[in-house]
Amino acid sequence: MSPATVLTLRGTVRDAAGQPLELVVVGVEGQPGGANTDAQGHFELKIRQPAAGQRAVLVVRRLGFATVRQVLSLPADAGRELSFTLRTDARSLGGVTVRARSDEANEREQVSITRLDPRSAKVLPSPFGDFNAILKTLPGVQSNNELSSTYNVRGGNYDENLVYVNGFEVYRPFLVTTAQQEGLSFINPDLVRSVEFSSGGWQPKYGDKLASVLSVDYKTPEKFAASFTASLTGGAAHAEARSASGRVSYLAGIRYKNAQYVLSSLRQQQGGYNPTFYDGQAFVTIGLGKRDDMQRTQLSLLGVLVHNDYRFSPETGQASFSTATNQISRLFIVYKGRERMQYDTYQGGLSLKHDFTPRLQMELLGSAVGSRELEYRDVEAAYTFAEINRDPNSDQFNEPVRQRNIGSEFRHSRNTLKARVLTAEYRGRWTPGSAHTLRWGAKIGHEKITDVLDEYSFVDSADFVPDSRRTRLLSNLQLTSTRTQAYVQDTWAFDTLRTLTYGARVHHWSVNGQTVISPRVQFSAISRRHPNRSFKAAVGVYYQPPFYRELRSQIGERRDSSQPLVQTGALNPELRAQRSLHFIVGKDVTFQQFGRPFKLTTEAYYKYLTDVVPYDVDNVRLRYFARNNATAYAAGFDARISGEFVKGAESWFSLGVLTTRENLSDDSTTTYNPDGSVAGRAPKGYIRRPQDQRLNVGIFFQDHLPDNPSVRGYVNVVFGTGLPFSPPNLPDERGTDELTRSYKRVDLGVSKVLSLRTGPRPHLYSLESLWLGLEILNVLDANNVAGYSYLQDVNGRTYAVPSYLSQRVVNLRVIARF
Repeated sequence: MSPATVLTLRGTVRDAAGQPLELVVVGVEGQPGGANTDAQGHFELKIRQPAAGQRAVLVVRRLGFATVRQVLSLPADAGRELSFTLRTDARSLGGVTVRARSDEANEREQVSITRLDPRSAKVLPSPFGDFNAILKTLPGVQSNNELSSTYNVRGGNYDENLVYVNGFEVYRPFLVTTAQQEGLSFINPDLVRSVEFSSGGWQPKYGDKLASVLSVDYKTPEKFAASFTASLTGGAAHAEARSASGRVSYLAGIRYKNAQYVLSSLRQQQGGYNPTFYDGQAFVTIGLGKRDDMQRTQLSLLGVLVHNDYRFSPETGQASFSTATNQISRLFIVYKGRERMQYDTYQGGLSLKHDFTPRLQMELLGSAVGSRELEYRDVEAAYTFAEINRDPNSDQFNEPVRQRNIGSEFRHSRNTLKARVLTAEYRGRWTPGSAHTLRWGAKIGHEKITDVLDEYSFVDSADFVPDSRRTRLLSNLQLTSTRTQAYVQDTWAFDTLRTLTYGARVHHWSVNGQTVISPRVQFSAISRRHPNRSFKAAVGVYYQPPFYRELRSQIGERRDSSQPLVQTGALNPELRAQRSLHFIVGKDVTFQQFGRPFKLTTEAYYKYLTDVVPYDVDNVRLRYFARNNATAYAAGFDARISGEFVKGAESWFSLGVLTTRENLSDDSTTTYNPDGSVAGRAPKGYIRRPQDQRLNVGIFFQDHLPDNPSVRGYVNVVFGTGLPFSPPNLPDERGTDELTRSYKRVDLGVSKVLSLRTGPRPHLYSLESLWLGLEILNVLDANNVAGYSYLQDVNGRTYAVPSYLSQRVVNLRVIARF
């Protein structure tokens, strides 16, 4: 071939969202060779000039996307930059079934597993761009507070969720009391490669909790890439690269959050907010093998630094609420003082993985976590109640007309907590043949926690403070313990359609001396007649040995059966592990509609819990009884349909139905004789648990302009029915008469992707694209409630005053990619 017959084609390939696609194969039909796109979607291809009367057809293809064929106009097309957009391919091969088994079990072979695209977390409209916001749209996941990164799953609380990053378990702060004090979740979406979320019935390789598992793997970069994000509530930046030799890769990201803009929309309290949060994370992978086999032995390092500083000087507040007589009252509050909460966490992890053979892999992991938390508060509040004029014909409509009484409240805290957790772990995996995959592991951990509590508060509504309205908590608690864990499991593939995973975990805790064994079994089968349908079932025993929060009595014991519970702050070293028996059955159906792929997942579950440690919820603080004095159950149904409702954009709709109740062994009610005399006390029976949310709905929907997929719209909807609540220290009354308001929130967003480079990258740090987003948060301006504050009048009557969440705000976001 002479040089005169060679032409050079250059261009860029993107997906429907306008993002560059890597490893797209580009070639000309009938001509040898081809080219692949780089990380920026750019390709350069040399072709032969076709003979007279012949045409050249350029073929652009990548697995999972519809192939594009374009007839070239040569030599004109060789002198300009070509641009192609690939859309997701929904077609399947007729008469051929291809089933691949990855390192992890196939999604269709695991119960209650949802795999998420980490890119969705970046575009989903939410106040802070927090990764956990996407979890709240999944079935069975409950969160009635957009200011919080916490979530509850299938009737459990947020202390019952496991979170792993690259195999390292991560922890949340201990002393957080309100959602306003929280930072972002541990997961940095800029660094994520894959996400698996299990809402129950998970395999033995995962640890000992009762509710859920979130397993996240960070990326292993191949080339340089970077991004920068800015919004009215904070920002983020990340960079990734691989060394020229390919032996070392790194991934690093920083995030900053300042919630002042969102918190200023709170109607409950006005004052000087100064909440700041930042964190830095780095993940480094080093290949230690020979140059031609560097992936055989890998050393990975994970480093994390988290700082959260919440400062607030409250000034005024007001709230309207209904009383027992159906009167509308308004509370006016004047504050003096300030609050400061600071939470610092440091975590490091080291992993050494070696592939002895393609069938045998082993890994050693070590991690260290340090946490230092401060909770300082000196706040005095003076309040008045007033009735509100509800006559629409009156000149004073919706104005206070009669002041009812005046009271005051004082709260003082000087709490500090230091925690240190050291762990060492060994894991192995062996695949002796095509039918079995054996996994095993052992882990030992050492924990040391020092907690100094100094709290004092009183309530005054009659110009004096009786002892019954004065509380004092003063203690210096220390806990040192060792945990030993081990597991073994086997995944048995009977054939390409049926898979059984079975195994057990063992856990021993030195404080109470208890050893628990957790057998777990999963089974999945794909229909022979209908390969698009799979059926799954799981049964297992799940334990949650106590951690520090459950041990510390934040409610205490009854001094008398007729008196409310009294907070003591002591540790109960005899507390046993909570136990939950999971039963789950489910069905997955994949199908084509409108020529696009969809998936419907349905599951029914039942959990029976014993040795339960009851608790009450105050905003995001859990007040444990620190006693194994209850049994409980949770039953429900979850459904999720996902797919391309709009071509090239995945969306989903989730539904969860739940009931969960508990029976306290020392709970009773007074019975009376016909003459009014006391006959005795009888067991109260099952009462609603704090997370008994009967219905929750989550929606994430994407759309784009038909002729311009770079312009997109997003809808994030979360709805949950009311939760039961009760006055402080009276769990007997929970849910008997009152429920919180239903939680309803709709966030809207629109974005535009601007491509800033059409040719080859001029230099390593050139700007690739800009993502511009406008969000309207809480577009319905719903008055959602985070919880209730309880105030008493001079007659001793207690009023539940709602604490409202954020109102409608507008947010702007920009994401620059390099």
